[in-house]
Amino acid sequence: MGVTSLIRNVGKLLDKRKQKKPDIRQPDQDSKPADRLDANFSRNVETFRSIYDNCSDVMFRQFLLFGKTQAMLIYIEGLSDIGGIEENVLSPLMQETNVATQPLHEFLEHKMPVSKLKRVNTLADCIESISTENPLLLYDGEGYGFSIGLSKWEKRAIEEPVAEGGIRGSREGFNESLGINTSQLRRIIKSPALKIRSMKIGDYTKTTVAIAYVDGLVDQSLITEITARLERIKMDGILESGYIEEMIEDNPFSPFPQIMSTERPDVASSSLLEGRALILVDGTPFTLIAPVSFFSLIQSQEDYYQRFMVGTVIRWLRYVFMVLSLLLPSLYVAILTFHAEAVPTALLLSMAASREAVPFPAIVEALIMEITFEALREAGVRLPKQIGSAVSIVGALVIGQASVQAGLVSAPMVIVVAITGISSFMMPRYIAGIAIRMLRFPMMLLAGTLGLLGIMMGIIAIAIHLCNLRSFGVPYLSPLAPMKSRELKDVLWRAPWWMMDSRPRLTGEANSYRQSPEQGPKPNRGSEEK
Repeated sequence: MGVTSLIRNVGKLLDKRKQKKPDIRQPDQDSKPADRLDANFSRNVETFRSIYDNCSDVMFRQFLLFGKTQAMLIYIEGLSDIGGIEENVLSPLMQETNVATQPLHEFLEHKMPVSKLKRVNTLADCIESISTENPLLLYDGEGYGFSIGLSKWEKRAIEEPVAEGGIRGSREGFNESLGINTSQLRRIIKSPALKIRSMKIGDYTKTTVAIAYVDGLVDQSLITEITARLERIKMDGILESGYIEEMIEDNPFSPFPQIMSTERPDVASSSLLEGRALILVDGTPFTLIAPVSFFSLIQSQEDYYQRFMVGTVIRWLRYVFMVLSLLLPSLYVAILTFHAEAVPTALLLSMAASREAVPFPAIVEALIMEITFEALREAGVRLPKQIGSAVSIVGALVIGQASVQAGLVSAPMVIVVAITGISSFMMPRYIAGIAIRMLRFPMMLLAGTLGLLGIMMGIIAIAIHLCNLRSFGVPYLSPLAPMKSRELKDVLWRAPWWMMDSRPRLTGEANSYRQSPEQGPKPNRGSEEK
């Protein structure tokens, strides 16, 4: 009987929880009659004063509308245009007296000198208006108010991207304002086919997240899938696009990013023209691009701004140094530990002499140097810019030289670690470079325990993992796996622009041709004809 009573009580408690009224801050809640504004002005004022209790930056400006109706303007100091409020709202509404010929709400909607005006009638809409920098106008006798588009806050000017610099190309970068970022896209892609959908994510932050794509180039199923994944996010707040990236990627446990981030409008626009979609988040300059492939993370915007021969050579140089960044320390450890016969005799004697006083095996030596180098690199990033580069360079020189003189590490190991560090800087995408740096350590452990066999096992495991990865349904190694020979002209080499007449098949299949064929340069034979 006691157990039965306990089960009955637990069931009642669960029923009460199910029947509990949801919080009004939930974005998907339907408006209830109790959430609507009251026609009584005093009750509305009391409600908003209780909501914004202990909020000293929220201003309540009470005045007489046209000299006879009680009204109040609610706005946040520092986020609203004070000059515009005084000139376009308070001044005309407090001085105008001849309004008897038309209803009050029609006068406000048709004659208030502001470009953006919206009627709101629920507490949730009013709070959203105030929180999104738009002043709220309330007046007596009506159960609704007006959201006035007079937002103004301090924002960073358009500057050159710090993480994606280059010799040639645009010097403009995204900033933290979503409106400025979308305007930069509109300035590059002037067609009305550029569509931008927005939504609010975050119960407290109400962060605006926008999806940008070019209608007619993108697969609509991709936009449907991105929208569905974004709508599933239910959390307190979104402070950076990295929150979104972790919540919507296909395989969150992979070291390789399945969504690319950029702060360059030209890179974002080129992705749109290839049939990809952008995810822009208010408050961060980093825009997400989906879907992506492994090879798009290795390509740089400058590959397409230089002549095609230069771009091809630099791209192959980047491939070579990416392999060195992953495998060079592992090969050094494996050869010294298990395969010394593979080294020429003169070089082997020189390396043995340099390691004579080193008390550690090669694997421990490599791990010490790699961890120290990574620590110096992170210290250089976190320190102030004025001293960060100096500390990292001086630290590497001093520690390396002192370690060799003390006999803790050998000179060849310092050279190997230095070449590996330089190779990792060749990656144009920082997040892709981090993935290679993370895999370097398990590869060294395999090399130190199994030699070249361990390295081969690690390479096979990485290849299998990459073949299984997807970015919104697109194979991660496309167009190499599955093989699309027509698209290799932008992977293994950078073909001339007049040859790249088609978009990637898996992202731009809706409209595969980007330009007219046979646009190659034709020599001027006018002098020969004469």
